[in-house]
Amino acid sequence: MTEVRGAVGGSVSVPVQAEPDHDLRDGRDGEARLRELLGRMTIEEKVAQLVGFWEKEDGEAVAPLQGEFGDSSKLEDFSRHGLGQLTRPYGTRPVDAAARASWLWKFQSDLVTGTRLGIPAIVHEECLTGLSAWKAATFPTPLAWGAAFDPELVTEMAVAIGASMRSLGIHQGLAPVLDVIRDPRWGRVDECIAEDPYLVGTLGTSYVRGLQSQGVHATLKHFVGYSASRAGRNFAPVHAGPREVADVLLPPFEMAILDGNARSVMHSYAEIDGVPVAADPTLLTGVLRDRWGFDGTVVADYYGVAFLNLLHHVAGDHAEAAVQALTAGVDVELPTGDAYLALAEAVRAGKLSEALVDRAVLRVLRQKLELGLLDATFTDEPPQAVDLDSPEHRAIARRLAEESIILVANRDALPLPAGRRVAVIGPNADRPGALFGCYSFLNHVLVQHSDVETGIEIPTVLDAMRTEFGADLVTAARGCDVDDDDRSGFDEAVATAAAADVAVLVVGDHASLFGRGTVGEGCDRDDLELPGVQRELVEAVLATGTPVVLVLLTGRPYAVDWALARCAAVVQAFFPGEEGAGAITGVLSGRVNPSGKLPVSLPRSAGAQPYSYLHPTLGEGSEVTNLPTTPAAPFGHGLSYTTFEYTDLTVPATVPTDRALPVTVRVTNTGAVAGDDVVQLYGRDLVASVTRPVAQLLGYRRVHLAPGQSVTVEFTVPTTRLAFSDRTLTRVVEPGDVEVWVGTSARRDAQGLTTLVGDTVPVTNSSARWTTSEIS
Repeated sequence: MTEVRGAVGGSVSVPVQAEPDHDLRDGRDGEARLRELLGRMTIEEKVAQLVGFWEKEDGEAVAPLQGEFGDSSKLEDFSRHGLGQLTRPYGTRPVDAAARASWLWKFQSDLVTGTRLGIPAIVHEECLTGLSAWKAATFPTPLAWGAAFDPELVTEMAVAIGASMRSLGIHQGLAPVLDVIRDPRWGRVDECIAEDPYLVGTLGTSYVRGLQSQGVHATLKHFVGYSASRAGRNFAPVHAGPREVADVLLPPFEMAILDGNARSVMHSYAEIDGVPVAADPTLLTGVLRDRWGFDGTVVADYYGVAFLNLLHHVAGDHAEAAVQALTAGVDVELPTGDAYLALAEAVRAGKLSEALVDRAVLRVLRQKLELGLLDATFTDEPPQAVDLDSPEHRAIARRLAEESIILVANRDALPLPAGRRVAVIGPNADRPGALFGCYSFLNHVLVQHSDVETGIEIPTVLDAMRTEFGADLVTAARGCDVDDDDRSGFDEAVATAAAADVAVLVVGDHASLFGRGTVGEGCDRDDLELPGVQRELVEAVLATGTPVVLVLLTGRPYAVDWALARCAAVVQAFFPGEEGAGAITGVLSGRVNPSGKLPVSLPRSAGAQPYSYLHPTLGEGSEVTNLPTTPAAPFGHGLSYTTFEYTDLTVPATVPTDRALPVTVRVTNTGAVAGDDVVQLYGRDLVASVTRPVAQLLGYRRVHLAPGQSVTVEFTVPTTRLAFSDRTLTRVVEPGDVEVWVGTSARRDAQGLTTLVGDTVPVTNSSARWTTSEIS
């Protein structure tokens, strides 16, 4: 690559300084070139490569404790020695993409021509549900990816996102989130993929591969342990044991690095057993680099270095925090240089070895070389018109949304027959933001700019219902808001439902930030009841006798076992994105045959949390306690409008501990309509040296079958899928009996038994991590 695309709006001029004293655009060996460049850098120029700059305005709150960091610096002054990263030039406020691109091209060109070394900046943006920018496509949230169980489609989505980003001169995306869900009360569940580390790892790695295929570096978040906070409270201490960290929390990152070649990692805000990750060399250097051989960059979560001083109190000031983080292995401070700008003085005062600065700078320069930035001139024209929400984007968003909708319960109410009078009720029925997660541009940024139009077409569920069923057959009432105690709309909702043949109640969450919503960053819950008076609204409508179809538009699972027992049907949608309303109504009408599966257990109560289907026997409760943990619906559950039968499961009697386990099963669509099935393969290690889960996902495959059609799915399961950390905390595959079944984590439709034979085998970086599958 000889040119790098970029984009941003506003006007900033960088003073033109002397011409670069050396031409970096040559073909020398990359490493020799980088070391020669490093050797010519002053300490100030080195530190400049290790910080970002965020041009923000008062009142914009899109990061934790953002108001604590007042930065009056001007970009032209801040970048006089160069700049490592430019923080969210498109995603901080609504800006016209083409105008912003012109600004960015000019800024990058001035860095090339107006600084001594002529090195452009890396531009990063959020991209969890699509590029987080005005008028950009908004895809389903990661929890919906988990529900879809479709790695290929996640890759396709990420390719589309990456292409948009690269065209605008963005080089790094702050996604995917690989935190394994441990407690649904945690606000950031909607950013996560699943409670199963293998599902998180396969889908997250698929996203990495798609994004990076377009020349945009993915950033794995949040390494590691962030989702295991006490009581599901954001930033709360983590007290996960080393085995839980190794066997549950680390594997998705391991897969994304070793199998996806992810180029960047973001540290977690968490402290694990009293040690903040941002200052932990055991994790940031020992695990990432020494064990896995990661050679990319580690970036700070926003203000995470300063938090070593402000929140964790393991550093006396920002300068000491900077020394700790850099020493541990954090290469770049984001979003700006609140702490790392003190590194130059720390070196001069003898408090920090310049070799540690050089280590981080070389990593940054390698990243810029990979991205083509060291050869970029920015003399080409920036994009003049960019369609960030093309028909291709929307088609992918629609397919992923349709695959993610979960039919949790159905008492022969769905699909809804044509000609029925439908009452559409609830606070999320006619609210565009109800379809989006916390890190969507609409809920993350645009909500703070109420005078600016949305910029993309977002049909609400009510809009889509009128289109799907006919406006003359659809009536509507809001009933209540998402999260207050105002019941003044109940009477209208009850009357509207009573006059209809069926009531579709659309309830759930409002995603936002730091207490401004019911789910999202800093929006944790101390219970798992529907927020506000929404349950009361549902109860009032149920009392009319009109059949109720409950549609849950949420970013977390709620305790709705009462609804499963009383509603005619229950549909779960995890923030399905800009095409989500059509996907939901397609399921209600039968135009779409639901195929989504629960990527997280549907809880029965908040008191049973934290809970995971990956629990050992004593995690179930039963007669040993009067507080059972059995969920209302298990991981992997999801109904269809057709039926599938599993037969002819074949499992070998024995398999060597250092080989792969072949499993075949025949799947038949025994119903009257075509449909997708997610064939889920589970296993259970019956006797091991440490306690093991009662169920563990070993592999999965989505298949489409016409009525009466059968296929054979052949799984090849590396025995390392059954590996765990033994009593010495060595990850091994042990010999012994293993139950294998196809179904869900709790339901066994076909099962068998195999025995792993041979020696105990240690797991290495070269061990296989993926289960493969073939269809015949």
